[in-house]
Amino acid sequence: MLTHLNASREVPDRTVVIGAKGFVGGAITRKLRQQSAPVLELSREDLDLLAPDAGAALASMLRPSDAVVCASAIAPVKSPAMLRDNIRIIETLRDAFARQPVTHVVNIGSDAIYGDTLDLIDESFDAAPTSLHGIMHLTRELVLGEVCAEIPFMTLRPTLIYGTDDPHNGYGPNRFRRLAASGSEITLFGEGEEQRDHVRIEDVAELALRCLLWRSRGSLNAATGVVVSFRRVAELIGSQFPKPVPIHSSERTGPMPHNGYRAFDPSATLKAFPDFRYTAPEQGFAALCEGETQAP
Repeated sequence: MLTHLNASREVPDRTVVIGAKGFVGGAITRKLRQQSAPVLELSREDLDLLAPDAGAALASMLRPSDAVVCASAIAPVKSPAMLRDNIRIIETLRDAFARQPVTHVVNIGSDAIYGDTLDLIDESFDAAPTSLHGIMHLTRELVLGEVCAEIPFMTLRPTLIYGTDDPHNGYGPNRFRRLAASGSEITLFGEGEEQRDHVRIEDVAELALRCLLWRSRGSLNAATGVVVSFRRVAELIGSQFPKPVPIHSSERTGPMPHNGYRAFDPSATLKAFPDFRYTAPEQGFAALCEGETQAP
């Protein structure tokens, strides 16, 4: 849950976005620019977070009046080696904030910290990650939360994010759009019966912006509260193109992730920001495909 420390919306003196050229960091940076907010964009070209002296280097770039968005990670984490490198990034961030405290830290986390359940997931659920990716994000929250004991700290935990700039081509809206645009068929895992929540990147960036403006502390899931099967996602994506998009099933080679169901209670979002509304899947997927042309 969130606590707002500002009595009204207030643009930070400067926001440092670490990972500003990434999918989420880039979207947050664009939102800040739209507010004419001062931004320092940091990417791997500006600072190697894995370097031995990276903590000191980052600290030298920070000001006491800065707000900081931590959106840099090597993700998704698929191996112990990737987990090790992410731990090094976390150590760099911890070192930097210990050397140079700032006025606010917004961490971009993940719903992967939660275990599997058939109940609606909210922010009160205990962390019980079942993947290396979830372990990394939980470690990040715990370590940064400890070093930020005297710094207002919040974590935004998005579920599956979709958007045109997605670099991972992950199974779901992002991959389905590219397949449909290329004139290729969409192949589902099994019958595509898994039900998941998909959140639009613009909504994630808007929530991060609001947390910065209100100087929020705590945690917040970024999930719409609507679950859609992957088959329905494929159908909705395919309907945005003039030519029919073939959708095929395939034999599963393993169990369904999260037992085939992962749903969220978005009440905390609406309580924190009563005028905010998540983009409905139908509208979001249509916007995702807007301007796309289909290969002959």
